[in-house]
Amino acid sequence: MIRRLLIANRGEIACRIIRTCRRLGIETVAVFSEADAGALHTQSADQAVLLGPAAAAESYLNVPKLLAAVAATGADAVHPGYGFLSENADFVAALERADCTFVGPEARTIALMGSKADAKATMEKAGVPVVPGYHGEEQSIETLQKEAQRVGFPLMLKAAAGGGGKGMRIVRSSDELLQAFDSARREALGAFGDDRMILERYLETPRHLEVQIFGDGQGKVVHLFERDCSAQRRYQKVLEEAPAPGLSDAQRNALCTAGVEAARAVDYRGAGTVEFIADARGEFFFMEMNTRLQVEHPVTEAITGIDLVEWQLRVAAGEPLPLPQAQIKCRGHALEARIYAEDPDAGFLPASGTLSWLRFPEGTRADAGFVEGDEVTVHYDPMLAKLITHGASRREALTQMGQALAETRLAGPRTNLAFLARLIRLPAFVEGAMHTALLDSELPAGAPEAVLEQHLIAAALALDLSWIDDAADPAGSQDPHSPWAAISGWRLGRPAWREYRLSDRDTVHVVALRDGDGDGDGATFDVRLNDQSAQQRSDVHRNAAILSWEMDGRRQRLIAEAAGAQVHVAGNGFIHLFDHVGSEAGSKFDTATDTRVLAPMPGKVVTIRVSEGESVESGQELMVMEAMKMELSLKAPTTGSVSAINCSSGSFVEADALLIELEPADASETSEGADA
Repeated sequence: MIRRLLIANRGEIACRIIRTCRRLGIETVAVFSEADAGALHTQSADQAVLLGPAAAAESYLNVPKLLAAVAATGADAVHPGYGFLSENADFVAALERADCTFVGPEARTIALMGSKADAKATMEKAGVPVVPGYHGEEQSIETLQKEAQRVGFPLMLKAAAGGGGKGMRIVRSSDELLQAFDSARREALGAFGDDRMILERYLETPRHLEVQIFGDGQGKVVHLFERDCSAQRRYQKVLEEAPAPGLSDAQRNALCTAGVEAARAVDYRGAGTVEFIADARGEFFFMEMNTRLQVEHPVTEAITGIDLVEWQLRVAAGEPLPLPQAQIKCRGHALEARIYAEDPDAGFLPASGTLSWLRFPEGTRADAGFVEGDEVTVHYDPMLAKLITHGASRREALTQMGQALAETRLAGPRTNLAFLARLIRLPAFVEGAMHTALLDSELPAGAPEAVLEQHLIAAALALDLSWIDDAADPAGSQDPHSPWAAISGWRLGRPAWREYRLSDRDTVHVVALRDGDGDGDGATFDVRLNDQSAQQRSDVHRNAAILSWEMDGRRQRLIAEAAGAQVHVAGNGFIHLFDHVGSEAGSKFDTATDTRVLAPMPGKVVTIRVSEGESVESGQELMVMEAMKMELSLKAPTTGSVSAINCSSGSFVEADALLIELEPADASETSEGADA
């Protein structure tokens, strides 16, 4: 068995690998960048080695530094996790030369499957169905334009060495190809160090199905059933499940058999995933093979009861596959929700900041790479954690997921927690009828006005009760029963109104409370929302984070808990995280004028497409930024001319930095008229 394992990764997956190693008695070595000096994976391992600055190219992607860490620590094996160097054949070959075990397939397999073009050619020979397209070595734009006409539009432009949605663009006409080609190549080069492109026929409403396979490198391959990863936005998976809903036994058998044949065709060793795309009729085509552990591997672990990391370590150590195919059983249904630091209401822009609040529900598997108080930086992928639920049926797993999301507390940077709660209520998802393009055209609806009102009132009550509890602490009082030991809204004649300003993104709501005259055994409050007529909530009770009250003979029960200046509220299938702002903070939520282009988040300016004095149309791309492994296109908010450019290509800018200033067309015309 492996004695000491170096984990060439960070965050959630590094922590996940450490847990299995600890159970198996394997020593672990973490590596970290300067930005991750205090990270959870760095603190959890038996040893930790500093690689270099925050930039991945100088740390987690720096092969010489990783090889030096292997030698310095005496590690006899390396686990790559996913991302970074997990599918880098040169890194694996260097480890093989250093007589260090790589927990994964051989370098030649990774090289073959890392090229989408070579992978598809190999699968065609093996009889595995592939999507029609162009996978050639000639990469001139003229060749791609010619091949695009042959394949037909719409088509998908993809990075040949890519994955995870990076370097991918949908192209619907020949006019779009050039710009998409430049952008995709640039993104692919930054993410994978390889800017080669392939073309594929684009299926408008496909399902994304994948088969978890495991091989011993000597011809024996088993599958651990399939997963459905169709809930995606911008080609990035959001919520996965296993097994895939709605497949017939014949379809499932054909899919899993194709996955096994694909792995056998390359004498696969270790854990791998064969990804397929399926059309509305259920016909499926090979997309790619991921020669590593997948982010969504926990749903497979849940339905099979198998620790895939343990299997990886055993196979890498030369042991046979732990179980034959006949003994691998599928039990129940599992879901995984990926929690990202991002803002769904702002086009899913990545977010950064301090995690002032991070708590997961007891009894639910939560794979995380952060703890409360950690800083989410702009340097790496914005995924914070994964929630995994498992039930006897899909319905049971869905119910558990809804509860788990409601009971997860996250405060600090914006996250997709509320979006996930809405997603699992989306009819297409509930019915198991998702396709990969759905979330780019039909986002789950926000909370109805009545639910938003209830959540705002609950947030104000949670703040009010927390404030009174804190103020009434009798620790410093000589008489804990004195009315002066508690600060409340009490006044002669009638209690005063206490106002709470709560922001729901750019809108500030004012909730006013005062003590009421209820006769129940709980507190009673009069409530005024945004200057609407007063209502009464009576018998208000709080048990930890559970807040309940009665109004008009109907009892309402919500989760509502304050953490500093933010309040988490969940109930009725929706989640809100409100900011508690002071009365003077309204200007913070004023929208920017339509003449300024601000940086949506910290990041690097990749390219500027305009110059000062140039006329631009509303919606025209002005510049491209890169942050958290994504390219962001910034466009003109109005028609006019560029009056000032306050940044340069290659520069790093902070969030809300003023990048470009515009002079609206009507202002330009007025000015010219005056000069005349």
